[in-house]
Amino acid sequence: MTAVTEPRSLPSGTGILVAMEAKILRERVLGHFPALAGLPEQRLDRLLATAQFVQVPAGTVLFDVQDPCRGFPLLLEGAVRVVKTAANGREILLYRVEPGDGCVLSGGCLLGQADYNATGTAESAVILLLLPPESFQALILEHEPFRRFVFGLYASRLAEVMELVEEVAFRRLDQRLAQLLIRRGPVIQETHQALADELGSVREIVSRLLRSFETRGWVSLSREKVTVSNPRALSDIARG
Repeated sequence: MTAVTEPRSLPSGTGILVAMEAKILRERVLGHFPALAGLPEQRLDRLLATAQFVQVPAGTVLFDVQDPCRGFPLLLEGAVRVVKTAANGREILLYRVEPGDGCVLSGGCLLGQADYNATGTAESAVILLLLPPESFQALILEHEPFRRFVFGLYASRLAEVMELVEEVAFRRLDQRLAQLLIRRGPVIQETHQALADELGSVREIVSRLLRSFETRGWVSLSREKVTVSNPRALSDIARG
């Protein structure tokens, strides 16, 4: 998921600690991340005492290209988009981080002592637990359930990225757009630009395809909204 970077990347007043009663906090963390449940009680208490709980609103840039990684974030609430931006400004969505997830890009930066090479932005209001680098390293080395959790994240994200590469390289854009509308529908509250970014395309082409879909009666378009009218036809297109 996402690692929080320098305070400069967080708008003023948003990088606040979330005050929670200790017992409730422990139950909440373990509910989302059972890999931590096997830690001795005192060690878990120390981990929670040294970790930072951060709450940020939607739209906050949690990390950006060339930012140093300040810790390994574990998401408790909200969702984070991790995107790669090309020199011409076009973006492609690499993956989303949701509650119960960690950010593999953050883990890679910590393990490789490297800076970020992508951007993570809060899609909605986010609450996360930020493990200090030394705590993350110790858990990887000493606590097998957490190590399995992290490497399991890498396996699933790698599979997602390979699927993304296959789609971009081999599938027509109309197929990918139809699949996206089916997956996100029946009502998609997004701009055409946001849909183009998610598909790694440009707004003009996506808008042209959406108008074509509307002409055929498959979708209806309104301001920043696409409504799926004929999911069967879109499914046919998505299957090629």
